[in-house]
Amino acid sequence: MNTANSKTISVDPTEFAGKRVLVTGGTKGMGEAIVERLRKGGAHVVTTARHRPVGLANDADFVAADLSTPEGSATVARHVLEHLGGIDILVSNVGGSSAPGGGALALSDDDWQYAFETNLFAAVRLDRVLLPSMVAQGSGVIVHISSIQRRLPLFEATLAYAAAKAALSNYSKGLSNEFSPKGIRINTVAPGFIETTAATELIQRLAETSGTSEAVALTMLMDSLGGIPLGRPGRPEEVAELVAFLVSERSASITGSEYVIDGGTIPTV
Repeated sequence: MNTANSKTISVDPTEFAGKRVLVTGGTKGMGEAIVERLRKGGAHVVTTARHRPVGLANDADFVAADLSTPEGSATVARHVLEHLGGIDILVSNVGGSSAPGGGALALSDDDWQYAFETNLFAAVRLDRVLLPSMVAQGSGVIVHISSIQRRLPLFEATLAYAAAKAALSNYSKGLSNEFSPKGIRINTVAPGFIETTAATELIQRLAETSGTSEAVALTMLMDSLGGIPLGRPGRPEEVAELVAFLVSERSASITGSEYVIDGGTIPTV
């Protein structure tokens, strides 16, 4: 799925020099793009995933953990505090949905619990352990990756995911009200349909199932969202650039806000 040419953006290699960063779910898709962008800016980035990626260059900058569990969150937080000695930037990107199709009545208690563990509690638990380090130094930035589904829920398979992301956005606003006076900025980013490997695989499956081309399957998927006025999905590097802006000094007065990056999918203000 390649809908347009990407533009190369000039990056200041010293913008995040000396910054200690954790990006969860950072080995593919948006997370991988965020990790790459912040490292290009000079940050020391630790990332996480359930499984160790092939060809890992630095073991100390990766933690294998399941953040849908309290134990996984504790493992990551402990590693960050021991390895980095604290933290300046936290990007909670891990999330997703594995629920079956069939609408709301097809979702079991386990489906709902897993959606909230992955998309809400993973962020809550890391914040609870890592925020004191930020408070002690009087500075820090947290970005929670939410979703436009918190405002445009899809019922077929991702209703629990949408509800968890709505809770994440609400939690983020409350957290910012409490910790902004202590020097911690907290914002959320709500992506729409982003052109990730998972999205490409979904397009391929839809094309095979419907007996159409991938271009037609892509159009069908965009139509199911109500259309994307921009005419294409977003790209991981575009989300990463927005995150880089929000964690930088360029956005020093921005906190308690949510930024939608969806190509215009949400049709209202």
